[in-house]
Amino acid sequence: MASDLLSRVKRNHGLEHATIHVLSESHKQFSAQGHSDHRGFHLNIYGDVSAAEVEAAVAEAHRRLNAGERQLAVHPNCGTVLVTTAALATLAAQAALALENMREPRAGRVRPVTLFNALPGATVAVVGALIVGRPLGVRLQERYTVDGDLRDLRVSAVREIAPSIITRLFHLLLAGGNPDLHAKSYFIQTTGG
Repeated sequence: MASDLLSRVKRNHGLEHATIHVLSESHKQFSAQGHSDHRGFHLNIYGDVSAAEVEAAVAEAHRRLNAGERQLAVHPNCGTVLVTTAALATLAAQAALALENMREPRAGRVRPVTLFNALPGATVAVVGALIVGRPLGVRLQERYTVDGDLRDLRVSAVREIAPSIITRLFHLLLAGGNPDLHAKSYFIQTTGG
């Protein structure tokens, strides 16, 4: 039962990414963000994309995944990639600080000079983590959080919903609050699988 739910989430997540890829092919002035669960996925669009275009993109993404374009299920800006990169960067900075703190005569207590002395090492460590984090996050995404094989998953509804507070927050983060990039939210419901 739990594995069936997880499989549905992964396939919905793959369809969410594929939909964003399809929209990206025909729209250059927009941004998107979404999240998936066992019922389908929420898709927040920031830009001039109509409901009909979203519905068409979902259908096209579904068709292309079923035709074997499994790579569409993976997206380089997925939360899996962002969280992996952020976690590695945080660990790298903490390790650099810990190493510098151990070099200090009175180890165990972080002094301002220790923070300053750790900065070059922390910067190099974080840059290394950023370089490694993206491809590692994509691999983790491919293996654990998405599935491009939809099997019998079908789209049963695409409906516009009221933007949530999270949608508005991401409007600030992804679109800089640009009023020309209107925020719209959709819920794409799936069945089967």
